[in-house]
Amino acid sequence: MVNQVIGRLCYGNKMILAPMVRVGTLPMRLLALEYGADIVYCEELIDLKMMQCRRVVNEALDTIDYVATDDRVVFRTCEREKNHVVFQMGTADAQRALTVAQLVENDVAGIDVNMGCPKEYSTKGGMGVALLTNPDKIETILSTLVKGISKPVTCKIRILPSLEDTINLVKRIERTGVAAVAIHGRRKEERPQHPVHCDVIKAVSEAVSIPVIANGGSQEIIKDFAGIEEFRWATNASSVMIARAAMWNPSIFRKEGLLPAEKVLKEYLTYAIRYDSHYSNTKYCLCQMLRDKLESAQGKKLHAAQSNEELCEAFEMIDFYKEVMADLESKRDRLKSRDEGKSEQNPEDKEYTDTIQMAVRFNKREYPPQITPKMILLEWCRKQKLPQPVYETVQRPSDRLFNSVVTVADQKYRSSCWDKTKKVVEQSTAIVCLRSLGVAEGKLCEGENPLKNKRKRGEAGVPNGTETTDAPCPDANKRSSPSLKEV
Repeated sequence: MVNQVIGRLCYGNKMILAPMVRVGTLPMRLLALEYGADIVYCEELIDLKMMQCRRVVNEALDTIDYVATDDRVVFRTCEREKNHVVFQMGTADAQRALTVAQLVENDVAGIDVNMGCPKEYSTKGGMGVALLTNPDKIETILSTLVKGISKPVTCKIRILPSLEDTINLVKRIERTGVAAVAIHGRRKEERPQHPVHCDVIKAVSEAVSIPVIANGGSQEIIKDFAGIEEFRWATNASSVMIARAAMWNPSIFRKEGLLPAEKVLKEYLTYAIRYDSHYSNTKYCLCQMLRDKLESAQGKKLHAAQSNEELCEAFEMIDFYKEVMADLESKRDRLKSRDEGKSEQNPEDKEYTDTIQMAVRFNKREYPPQITPKMILLEWCRKQKLPQPVYETVQRPSDRLFNSVVTVADQKYRSSCWDKTKKVVEQSTAIVCLRSLGVAEGKLCEGENPLKNKRKRGEAGVPNGTETTDAPCPDANKRSSPSLKEV
């Protein structure tokens, strides 16, 4: 069972899953909570990337997704972890940090700023440990966040070359009003093979009044559940944050003791499949858990896997995979049908009295690669010596969905289906126009590609009376994308 946190997130006496790139995604966070973690951090996400995302309610998975412009999910969360998940960002700018924090704050329990990552991808932008050389900027970022959002703000740092400098920095951080500070007990140039400086964390803990979260004890001290308390005692910290030990076996949080790796692997894979995790992330985490057994027969199957289905085959979970995929497919189809029905009945459609309308939604799987209805319509207009089509695309404020009207030869055409992307609605509208004109729209089932053997100058166009069929292609009812509803 997941422990429930009531009200504002508290950082005292907690066991915390550390932020880890490629590891700290939703499946790992949920598994850590199931095993006993109190708080879970997501992997570091860069402010500039998050600012380009839109918030999407994924009804098929029961998740909230933050989706990039290329439709890739950057951050996925769900109701089960809402009171436990801390969103960690990489930033070097106070206003960008505030923009991102305000974007996600209603879906998370807290906001954290990464000031401890020594990797180049973080430091080259002035983020991570690069911030430790600029305390003025640290103060500005944290103060802006504390004043600008309702959720608790924290940061994660590394220790500085001297104890005095470390204490002074943390005291300055404390004055910004943050709820806690996590301290990785190594300097920026030190790596896991170097001893963790428990004495420095302890001295800082005794010098400030806010909770200090100790980090960096994996393998050296934290090898099992008892090691968590040992590390807390050695650092006199309020709480303990665990990275590598939890990555290797997230059941480290179980007070009853570690579970066998095989059981943990399958429980992690169960979450990964249920929440549609990208196979490369899933594979990476499984490899970290399998560790010294990577050369085994199962390890070799894992290495060879190139999809979630093959990962499930490697762990004899293929029946589970097929069952989950079938249920997900069915749910997506039901949601798609519901949404299309809503679009067809939309009262706003009545405003387009002078427009030819159809309930049509573009599905790129029904068309050859690189060929779209918009291209075909443009080519047809050129053949007919007509002005090129003019698209007017609008976004509905209530749900941020798009719709489009195309004008060809002074006649307007429109699909009554609204969609989350401009590209889809413009292609849908082009289909309505082509069908109304009796022009083949280029579906795979229509035979010859309308753009094949492109016209020469003066060549006759397609007659207006050309008959077409609206019979569906064999794969017309297959799923094209998850059913997502923006809010």
